[in-house]
Amino acid sequence: MSTPIVICGAGIVGLASALALARRGQHVTLLAPARTVPPASADVYHPRVYAISPASQRFLNEIGVWDAMPAERITPVEAMEIHGDADGRVELNAWQAAQPQLAWIVESGEIERVLLQAVRMFGIAWIQDRAVAYRPGAVQTSAGDWIETELVVAADGASSPLRTAAGIPHTSVPYHETGLVVHLETERPHQGTAFQWFRDDGVLALLPMPDIAGTHQVSMVWSMREKQAAELQALPTDEQTARLERWLLEASQGRLGRLKVRSKLHGFPLTLDQSRMTAPGIALAGDAAHRVHPLAGQGLNLGLGDVEALARVVAERESYRPAGDERVLRRYQRARAESVLAMRVATDGLHKLFRAPQAPLAWLRNVGMRWVDGAPVLKRYLIDGASRN
Repeated sequence: MSTPIVICGAGIVGLASALALARRGQHVTLLAPARTVPPASADVYHPRVYAISPASQRFLNEIGVWDAMPAERITPVEAMEIHGDADGRVELNAWQAAQPQLAWIVESGEIERVLLQAVRMFGIAWIQDRAVAYRPGAVQTSAGDWIETELVVAADGASSPLRTAAGIPHTSVPYHETGLVVHLETERPHQGTAFQWFRDDGVLALLPMPDIAGTHQVSMVWSMREKQAAELQALPTDEQTARLERWLLEASQGRLGRLKVRSKLHGFPLTLDQSRMTAPGIALAGDAAHRVHPLAGQGLNLGLGDVEALARVVAERESYRPAGDERVLRRYQRARAESVLAMRVATDGLHKLFRAPQAPLAWLRNVGMRWVDGAPVLKRYLIDGASRN
């Protein structure tokens, strides 16, 4: 079998890659096990949510899926409060950068659902199998078939079997933290504001979500020390809920009043990952190429930025070059180098800064936050930077 472009992976990045390339006139084939997303329930929200940047929103709109998501399940973020581990504080508002929103909070399940629908409606070929081996110009399925191709896109996640099969160098540095996620009912309304607290025991973020039956709701992402997170996760459900609610009230300084757990607690290990984004005939995108600390909520935005850049350089290549031409792949790598490096340095640097226990650094970071809060020009620069992929 032969096809110009093979996309390995049917998560958000893989589906978006297939759709973006197909909409630019490229012949693509998805290679991944079948995916289904159950219908959404009015009072049940997907455990994983994403903060979609304005750049990612524009891209999802360009590939025709943004308006297909139900507006009542999307929450615009109009402001953000960032608290240091002392009296440091920064408030960002969309109006400070002449923008209607800073971001939108969207469920992973809703993005996946509309992408799956769009891929099927667009008639994109889908081989429901796994990639198990790779050589330049061909990928092998678990059924033993070799697919000849000009370009393979590895969008198969952080553990990326395709990246391993291709022998692409990869580094992973553990943060020794666990990302805990759960949905919470709040006593006070969030008013379209996202909250973040930098603490000794990690970074706590509360993301605004739609109200349910007259009650206010946020999604928690707490990057907690491994030992503390493991102890919490090991508790019986009732005891776990009581302890988490007690910790949350203290950590959030009562900003949203009492916080009640309303979903199951999930956790995942946090790492700083980096790979080469290209090799002969192959391009990596999303978590297969890079992972950053979730404190800035930019992981998926980086992945969608990869997809947008890849679709553009492949579609705009010279007619005599195949999709996997070395020069085309270099263009993709250059297009993403600055954004990926900047986000890696920013998130890792902030993490190290707030993990440092030394008194001078603790004083300096909180003074710095107060200084930023009083500098409108710098606030606008920060908002503009976060708005890009």
